[in-house]
Amino acid sequence: VQLVESGGGLVQAGGSLRLSCAASGSTFSIDAMGWYRQAPGKQRELVATITTGGGKTNYADSAKGRFTISRDNAKNTMYLQMNSLKPEDTAVYYCNAKRIGVSIYDYWGQGTQVTVSS
Repeated sequence: VQLVESGGGLVQAGGSLRLSCAASGSTFSIDAMGWYRQAPGKQRELVATITTGGGKTNYADSAKGRFTISRDNAKNTMYLQMNSLKPEDTAVYYCNAKRIGVSIYDYWGQGTQVTVSS
């Protein structure tokens, strides 16, 4: 599975961005996808996840009410709509896909930079 993110950039506080993650390869094996982010000097953290079957979503507290994760299965693409952005949202955002079996196997994209200016 290959994951390619796009849509990052520089935006002022209060603005919006939409990230996209295009999946290719053995996409039939993906059970869930999500967005993670990593700010300088910090650990990578969960932003939001979505299952590929029922579309069940889960959000970090920092994302609730501002971010929306969605998926277009026909296009094998996942999105993250980010509204009311804050400077603390500045980070590299990574797309993740999980294959869940006896163990969990993670696939990662290369990341896309999101910078929110105050």
